[in-house]
Amino acid sequence: MKRHTARIFIVMLAALFLGITVFELTAEARSGGGRSSGSRGSRTYTKPAAPSSQPNQQRQQQQAAPAPNQMQQQPMGGSFMRSMAGGLMGGLIGSMLFSSFAGASGGMGGGGGIGLFEIILLAGIGYLIFRFIKKKKAESQSVSGFQPDIASSTTYGQVQADPMMIADPVNTGLDHIRQMDAGFDPARFSETAMDIFFKIQAGWMNRDLSKVAGLLTDEMRTILQGDVDELLRNKRINRLENIAVRNVELAEVWQESGQDFITTLIHANLLDYTTDEAGTVLEGSTTDPVVFKEFWTFSRPVGNNSWQLSAIQQS
Repeated sequence: MKRHTARIFIVMLAALFLGITVFELTAEARSGGGRSSGSRGSRTYTKPAAPSSQPNQQRQQQQAAPAPNQMQQQPMGGSFMRSMAGGLMGGLIGSMLFSSFAGASGGMGGGGGIGLFEIILLAGIGYLIFRFIKKKKAESQSVSGFQPDIASSTTYGQVQADPMMIADPVNTGLDHIRQMDAGFDPARFSETAMDIFFKIQAGWMNRDLSKVAGLLTDEMRTILQGDVDELLRNKRINRLENIAVRNVELAEVWQESGQDFITTLIHANLLDYTTDEAGTVLEGSTTDPVVFKEFWTFSRPVGNNSWQLSAIQQS
């Protein structure tokens, strides 16, 4: 009986783990694998702030008074997964407690009580729930559109800066770049970023990055080359067709350690599918385009120098 109960616990734990991880992760095949990779300097482990197309004053008003239907904008899939995870957790914990009480009421013969297996299992589930809640909290902060920059607050001696008084970080970063590159034009940079985007995607599809090596930092070149080598070993080709970039927006602009950094939000769609070398489709669709948003970060030594891709992050 005890063995049967343990198996039930394991099955429920596996279902919970799948609900939190597998159903929420997407793995695209295009350049970078649709995952986060590369370096953004000191901001490498910080999720880029989504750019706002609204005027600065309106954005500040929205930050001070969030829209009342903000919670309704969350995807229904997330609510469903949270409900499912909560139901599994409630059933699992209730089952454990019931078994514990039943064992305790049965006296010495019952051999009840929460054992070491149950304690370890609960600890593991608690950790998964902590990661799940932490991820959702970060996503909700991103949706709200306001992410205070602790480093900036420390630099200017503002311990608790009023969001209404914070200058637009993109324009502030552009001002710093223009100190060493007076002719810098954001519109021209967006065209440059788009051009690099197309060239890297072409090199990825051809499984040959030699022609775009100069457009990649050493770290990104190593990462993408490893993915290309894997495609070659498996004799697969990731085909990217009908690429259309809908928009390129500057999300973050800053300087550090003698480097300029610009993170752009690229909104695009394309046909993304994988074939073997004979042309047989193995993954993806040849007719249904994939729509995606990704943050691409470019860096260069300060001044009028060439830009290189230094990081790719999912939105």
